[in-house]
Amino acid sequence: MSTGWFIGAAVVAIIVTSLTDWFFGGVLFHEKYKNYPEIWRNSGKGECLAITWSVLLGVLTCVIFIYLAVRLDALSWGRALGLAFGIWLLAPLPLLVTNALFIKIHPVNTLSNVTGWLVKLFICAAAAHLFLG
Repeated sequence: MSTGWFIGAAVVAIIVTSLTDWFFGGVLFHEKYKNYPEIWRNSGKGECLAITWSVLLGVLTCVIFIYLAVRLDALSWGRALGLAFGIWLLAPLPLLVTNALFIKIHPVNTLSNVTGWLVKLFICAAAAHLFLG
């Protein structure tokens, strides 16, 4: 594995997934977040820190996914997408659905976030395959 290609895959995945996070988590069905305003923090102090941590976790997700794909030899289309789907079934899907069962959040926002996570992981899989496969 070439370090340059790994970094290239990670950078592309990070840029594209940050746009998909913005779309699925912030733009799509944005008005539905207002159905339960009491569960959201007030904007202002601390919001920049929350956004920074969110972005850093997105970077970590992309880098670790691509690293796992390399280590598990999951760089073909089928194996990379299978790894992405398996991770989605193990972590984001149950976590977000469970949160929706106990936290007041509109169902379309949950659907949007669940779909956004699947797309994010598929993008990481595509980057791993295209740059390193």
